[in-house]
Amino acid sequence: MTLIVFGLYALAVGLFMMFAPGVFFDTLGNFGSRNDHYIFDNATFEVPQGLMLLAAVRWPTWRTPALAFATLHWALHALSHLIDPHHGAGVWIGWLEAGGLVATTAILAIALRVNVVAAKGGR
Repeated sequence: MTLIVFGLYALAVGLFMMFAPGVFFDTLGNFGSRNDHYIFDNATFEVPQGLMLLAAVRWPTWRTPALAFATLHWALHALSHLIDPHHGAGVWIGWLEAGGLVATTAILAIALRVNVVAAKGGR
């Protein structure tokens, strides 16, 4: 279930960034100056990450690497928001986003741990 939820989320965010960079910036990514090229560059990371997580549902051998990659991505993204919480809509929005990223990183880390333990038990 974690793979599906996070896979769909990453894919949706990536597509949102690709096809509506202005709306993305105004709602979620309002940090600094708007740069559509940079937003699209980030989308090219989010879309494959989402597809990788969804593919891991079908191919179990992909689960540990996909969850490890996503956990590291979410952790670094959370760190970025903890270092710079200055969202254009207000610093409290930045802290709210940081808190959400920390919480979702924890969920991914737990899913990764459960998957690693299950994989070792299945050998």
